[in-house]
Amino acid sequence: MATSSMTIGQQPLPYRCLALTGTFETNAPPPECFSCVAGDFDGEGISFSALQWNLGQGTLQTLLAEMNASHADVMRTVFGADAAKLSAMLAMPRAQQLAWARSIQTPRHTLIDAWAGYFHALGETPEFQALATSQASALFTEALDWCRTLQLTSERAAALLFDIKVQNGGIAPGVQALIESDIAGLPAVDPQDTEVAKLRIVANRRADASASVWREDVRTRKLTIANGTGTVHGRAYDLGAQFGITLNAAMPSR
Repeated sequence: MATSSMTIGQQPLPYRCLALTGTFETNAPPPECFSCVAGDFDGEGISFSALQWNLGQGTLQTLLAEMNASHADVMRTVFGADAAKLSAMLAMPRAQQLAWARSIQTPRHTLIDAWAGYFHALGETPEFQALATSQASALFTEALDWCRTLQLTSERAAALLFDIKVQNGGIAPGVQALIESDIAGLPAVDPQDTEVAKLRIVANRRADASASVWREDVRTRKLTIANGTGTVHGRAYDLGAQFGITLNAAMPSR
């Protein structure tokens, strides 16, 4: 699997959507978003990769265990002599896993250089990126289901609903009703213009339903996807050029 920004448009749509949301989540473009690792600043032990899977919630253990099972050679290459320590940690109870994670960090909750380097290297491997995409597949499937429910058809729609699943958890029934009412009132225009108008409705209604402290941040992020361009946290986005996410029909690649 290629990972450069020049070839990302050739990747399956789930990968492209994960890379976009991962960039929002980590403020690092692909492939760097797959390599971002954070320490225990939030009590989760270690958080890693595009969706910041972590030890505290048990989501990172699943990824690491699957890498051990499916790509032991990659894990040995990446972690070297410390691969056995990582495997031993995965067999520990959760409290001991968190204690282990804190033992390889500085007082400022930054992983010591060796372990930071290991995780960074792991996130760069095609095998891990493929596994991360697979791990996020259930969220992507739910995003496509929402696209069908709201009669949205584009890659940009899949990206928007995937980002809503990740950042906001979904769309509540009351919000869905407002979205459907707004969409029903749209005039009949060019299909692509209609699609963009629908996406803007989804973006704004979901933002309106967010907590006031985050509302405009959510709105900016969601409208950037709906419009295909924008600036989020100081980073300029062009979804077509940077992620190959367009108004073309979404193809359910699972």
